[in-house]
Amino acid sequence: MASANLEDVSNEALMNEMMRRMRCATKPEKRVILIGPPGCGKGTQSPVIKEQHCLCHLATGDMLRAAVAAQTPLGVMAKQAMDKGELVTDDLVVGIIDEALHRPACAKGFILDGFPRTVGQAQKLDEMLAKRGEKLDKVLNFKIADSILEERITGRWIHPASGRSYHTKFAPPKKPGIDDITGEKLIQRKDDNAAVLKSRLEAFHKQTSPVINYYERKGLVATLHAEKAPEAVTKEIEKALDFSKSSHQEKPKSLRNW
Repeated sequence: MASANLEDVSNEALMNEMMRRMRCATKPEKRVILIGPPGCGKGTQSPVIKEQHCLCHLATGDMLRAAVAAQTPLGVMAKQAMDKGELVTDDLVVGIIDEALHRPACAKGFILDGFPRTVGQAQKLDEMLAKRGEKLDKVLNFKIADSILEERITGRWIHPASGRSYHTKFAPPKKPGIDDITGEKLIQRKDDNAAVLKSRLEAFHKQTSPVINYYERKGLVATLHAEKAPEAVTKEIEKALDFSKSSHQEKPKSLRNW
């Protein structure tokens, strides 16, 4: 939030933000990676982890788009690569993550979602954090059977205008194919079908298994039973992120960077 615009922010919003920062000041720092296939529940758990532990949520795709839109030096480089039809390099993505970690919202740590996808990327991330005098605390592996994911994803229906989602089995609309609020038709995303999902899952397992093995050798992986109800998964996460008995976790700091 730019200081020049603070006069346009309501007293209530300023007070709420101040109260949030005071509540977060004594929280220990945590740096967490989420790994899991599409439909595993990461999107459900991320806001819970963020709120509970005062972390910033870093999704690399969103960060790249934001950096390009803001025309940061790294964003300009990323746009040049994309305009040429080239892949954005690992060094550039790690640089954008490093850039984001300077934000006050990331003072207590981060949740990283969608990166790293390869062992090489994991190593570059470790190197960047080491330069900052930091290291990862936990890698949450959302483990779930492909058959359960197929049931979850192929049953999803979306209301395009609002983003409301339904599921034919787990959260059905009152009337099949119709949004409860507006009465408008629901749609299924093009990639929410068994054939596309099978291809995505095959790519996911091939790509991320080595990454999970890499972090397992470092003793950082906590495997979650992602097929359970969201409340049960949340409890598993809280147990995995309870570092009170861990010797490597640094002591809480005051209002540094806030």
